[in-house]
Amino acid sequence: MGIITVLWEKWTEFKRDFYKITVSAMISPLMYLIIFGLGIQTTSHGEPYLHFLIPGIVAMATMTGSFSAIAQNMSVQRLYEKALDQVMVSPTPLWQFITGQILGGSLRGMYAAGIILLLTRAIRTDLIFNGWSFLIMFLNGTVFSTIALVLSFLAKSYTDAPRYTSYIIMPMSFLCNTFFSTDQMPGGFRQVVSCLPLSQASGMIRAISNGESPGVFGFVILLIYLAVFTALSVLFIYRKKNL
Repeated sequence: MGIITVLWEKWTEFKRDFYKITVSAMISPLMYLIIFGLGIQTTSHGEPYLHFLIPGIVAMATMTGSFSAIAQNMSVQRLYEKALDQVMVSPTPLWQFITGQILGGSLRGMYAAGIILLLTRAIRTDLIFNGWSFLIMFLNGTVFSTIALVLSFLAKSYTDAPRYTSYIIMPMSFLCNTFFSTDQMPGGFRQVVSCLPLSQASGMIRAISNGESPGVFGFVILLIYLAVFTALSVLFIYRKKNL
């Protein structure tokens, strides 16, 4: 019941800010598609660059949509509205509250990715997006929802959330196999970037879009991130309750 309550809160917020959420989810990816995809006519791995770019932007949309849905709101609710304190004294199981937040953030990321897929339908490509693609999008969204949840618990003020976006989300947006392949990076740095969740999500979605198998390594990496940051979220919230 607690999970449904949190998801209903996210749904109410989504309906209230529908136009703002939709426009913000469209602007940056659309600019990237126009500037990098259509403005710069080039190839990547022997294919039109758009074939490389679109899966990366779809993966990036799940990251930014999920992260932004949790980080800012949760920081404000915890620090100023004291909503987290109210949850702790309520009969709602805390694990259900955390699960609801993660699922709600991931669904917001899926919505952002869906917008990109609709926008790119006008571009004639042979890219494939199937059930596995959407599973990866959802899993990537849950990872960044948990990351946002942990960072919102660590935030000292509501201004920390934009800083986290600058420190974490922005670098990953450009480095993690979205606009160019990590194969072109120097050794050592390449291995580190390749193990980041967005790199794995982009690579798997791109493999599927080209009719290839995504493999299992990327799923394992994403599940590890999900388990680690979920455990950190649970640890933080239960320690705070027991103070």
